[in-house]
Parts: sequence; structure tokens; C-alpha cells
Amino acid sequence: MKLYDLKTCENLINNYIEQFDGAYYQINEGSLGLGKIVVFNGIGRKSIIIEEVYLNESSSAHKIRMYNDLPKKYEKLIYQL
Repeated sequence: MKLYDLKTCENLINNYIEQFDGAYYQINEGSLGLGKIVVFNGIGRKSIIIEEVYLNESSSAHKIRMYNDLPKKYEKLIYQL
């Protein structure tokens, strides 16, 4: 599993939203990082799930998963509002 730092994830989210008209939804708030975020609806782009991973009491990292289609589980969370 490859881990990413906070700055890399923030740049990914900003580029996805600005360049590809994407949107994001925060599922869980993180303690040191982003928590759990879904980035989706980018024109011609995959959906992205970013999840904070605990390393030790003073640091965390993030894992990134990409999907061709937004999984039903996250789709229900986002569109239930």
C-alpha cells in the first residue's frame, strides 16, 4: 500500500476540482489529516477515495483508491441529502 502526505492529497483534490469540474464530499473528519474524502464527478476522470491512515500518535498518512465508477456505498452516502 502506497501512502501519501497531506500536501500531495490537497493538491490532488484542488487540481481535480479546478481542472475537471469535480466535487468532493467529506465522510469523516480527520485528526491530523483529511479523514475520509470522496472526490468524484470529474469530466472523464475516475472517482477517488482518500483515507487517513494512522502511523503513530503524532503523524498520519493517506491512502488513495481510484475507481472507474463511484461505488454504490459512497453514492448512497453522498446523494442521501
